[in-house]
Amino acid sequence: MKYNVDFSKFQVHPNIVRQWLFISVLLFIAIVILKELYFMIAAFFGAITLYVILMHCMKYLVIIKKWPVWLSAICLMILSFIVMIIPFIYIISLALEKIMPIIENPSIIYHTVNKIHIFLVQKYEVNLLNKENVQKITSYIIPFIQKSLGDTFLVLGNLFITYILLYFMLIKTKEVENWLRKTLPLKSANVKKIITDVRSIVYSNALGIPIVAITQGIVASIGYWIFKVDDFVLMGILTACASIIPIVGTLIIYLPLAVYQFVAVGSFEGMGVFIWGVIIIGSIDNFTRFLVQKKIANTHPLITLFGVIVGVNLFGFLGIIFGPLLLSIFFILFRIYINEFGMVDANKPEQIQNS
Repeated sequence: MKYNVDFSKFQVHPNIVRQWLFISVLLFIAIVILKELYFMIAAFFGAITLYVILMHCMKYLVIIKKWPVWLSAICLMILSFIVMIIPFIYIISLALEKIMPIIENPSIIYHTVNKIHIFLVQKYEVNLLNKENVQKITSYIIPFIQKSLGDTFLVLGNLFITYILLYFMLIKTKEVENWLRKTLPLKSANVKKIITDVRSIVYSNALGIPIVAITQGIVASIGYWIFKVDDFVLMGILTACASIIPIVGTLIIYLPLAVYQFVAVGSFEGMGVFIWGVIIIGSIDNFTRFLVQKKIANTHPLITLFGVIVGVNLFGFLGIIFGPLLLSIFFILFRIYINEFGMVDANKPEQIQNS
C-alpha cells in the first residue's frame, strides 16, 4: 500500500526561518553583553529607582518652573545624593566599623554567647546555646554578612554609573515613556498599567521600606541608650535592617539583646529592653506601616521575605530594597501576561477559535 504524503504542508516559510535566525543571533549577543555587564545590574536598578522617584519633580521643574532640562536633572541628582546616598554611605561605614572586628574575630561572639549560656544553664537549666548550636548558627550568619557587605562595596563603586544613567533618563523623560509605550508588545491599557504598577511598587520598596526601617531604628536606638546598651547606635541599625523581615522582624535583635542585658548588666536593663521592644518598637512598626501603606502600595510580606533573600545574593545590602522590587515586578508582568494573552480553556471551543 502506498501513501501519498504532501510534504509541502511541513515546509517552513523562509521569513520564519530568517526571523528565528535573527532572534537567535540577537539573544546570543544579549547574553554575551549581560554576562560582561552583570556587575552593573545594581547600578541599572538604582538608576531606575531614582528615576521613578524623581520623575514628577523633573516634570514640575521643566514644565511648570521652566527650568532648563540639564539644570533640573543636575539639581535633582545632587539633592538625591545628599538626601539618600550620603546617609546610606554613613550608615554602612558606621556598621562596618563595628561589625568587621566581629567578622574577623568570631571568638567575640562565642565569648558573649557562652556567658549567656552559662547563666541560662545555672539559673534555668536551659541548654539551648551550647557550643555546637552556636557554631551552626554562626556558620550561616557570618558568610551571609560577608556576602552582603562584599557586594555592597561593588554597589557603592557603581554609583558613578548609576548617576550617568539617571542623568540621561531624566533629560529624556518624555522619550523614555514614549519608547516604553511603543516598544512593549502589549495593549496600550496594559502598558499604562505596567508603568503605574511599577511606579507604585518602586515607591513602596524604595521609600516605604526605608521609612519604616529608619523610624524603628531611631526609636530602638533611643530605648537601647536608655537601658545602657553598648553600641546602641549599631544595635539600632541592626534593628532597622531586621524590620524588613516578615513575622519575626525586630524581635530577632531586641530579644537576644534583652537576654544579654539581663545577664551582663542587670535585670532592670534586660526587662527594659524587652518591654521597649514589644510595646514601643512593635507599636511604631504598625503605626508607621499603616501611614505609609495609605500613601503607597502594600507589598505582601512573603514577597518581601523571598525578595530580600534573592536581592542580597544579587545586590548585597541593597538587596533589601531591590530584591522585593524585582520580585514584585515579576508578578506584575505575570499578571499582565495573563491579562494580555489569557488562558485558553479547552472546554470552550469558541475561545480556542478566537485565540
